[in-house]
Amino acid sequence: MDWNLEARRVLRAELARRDITYKRLVQLLETQDVIETDRAIANKLSRGTFSFAFFLQCMKAIGASTISLE
Repeated sequence: MDWNLEARRVLRAELARRDITYKRLVQLLETQDVIETDRAIANKLSRGTFSFAFFLQCMKAIGASTISLE
């Protein structure tokens, strides 16, 4: 299994489920003092190479309290 692709899939699915754009994610992350651009987020998600800390920051920002890893 390619874990980078799986992480990307999970994060993208959670954003889509909540109808959150990269631009909106930037705004939500700023409330946690995390500064990113929508282009930087798009690059991270297209590569699938982002830290677990970034993943957690995104989950917190979008209000996800649980995720499914099935």
